Amino acid sequence: MNNLCADIGYNSLNKYKEQLCGDHIECINQDDGSTVIVLADGLGSGVKANILSTLTAKIISTMMAEGCGIDECVSTIAATLPVCGVRGIAYSTFTIIRIVNNNYAEIIQYDNPHVILLRDGNNIEMSKTL
Repeated sequence: MNNLCADIGYNSLNKYKEQLCGDHIECINQDDGSTVIVLADGLGSGVKANILSTLTAKIISTMMAEGCGIDECVSTIAATLPVCGVRGIAYSTFTIIRIVNNNYAEIIQYDNPHVILLRDGNNIEMSKTL
């Protein structure tokens, strides 16, 4: 046990003149003390982007919380997301952060900007694997 605490917060901003945000965040606290946070950004803007990001974040967070691996999550996303009639693709970027016992974090990213880790006001370089 440690005395560390993860403080999780977010704020979304709609694109100019859009009713819905194309980004979606899901946060699930698990029984084992870990937390799964998913940020997804749907292709395009407005309703389409909102649907893509919401589906992506919900599916990944639920599957990860149930113990599924990232490969299974990505396969499910690829098979589930609706294909855009204009672009002909089903696409959403995502970042997954799994915090285990407030002790360490696993970060998985697909096409989102890299996570920035700040500690005491300083940028901390993180080790990366491909």
